[in-house]
Amino acid sequence: MPDSAAPPAHVPSHFQSFLAFDFGQKRTGVASGNRLLPNATPQATIKAEGDARFSQVEARIQEWQPDALVVGVPYHPDGAAHDNTRAAQRFARQLRGRFGLPVYEVDERYSTTEALAAGSRDADAASACIILEQFLRNLP
Repeated sequence: MPDSAAPPAHVPSHFQSFLAFDFGQKRTGVASGNRLLPNATPQATIKAEGDARFSQVEARIQEWQPDALVVGVPYHPDGAAHDNTRAAQRFARQLRGRFGLPVYEVDERYSTTEALAAGSRDADAASACIILEQFLRNLP
């Protein structure tokens, strides 16, 4: 069962910049951030599926040149996996394989709920920010 407060797997200290993704079947939220200021900045949500999604991801990677990627992985409140958990994990594996960058997975239970409660106009991008800020806060 994942622990949302657990620090991420060892992240080398020279990894400074990150792109985070809140994966969804039709939309994928994106945020950028760095270790220096543990705040994330929302980026335009990717509204595409399949290879079209990955071409947009590639454009973001070329633009931001991150040291690593972060993917939010949803779980049921009790920590059990579900279909979206497996889909997000598959997306993370595809990112590793396609782009050759380290990919860190973050338990993102409630990130969309939190984004909506905050009144975000783009809940997907806001969720990606929440995911990335959680990741950055837990770095040693």
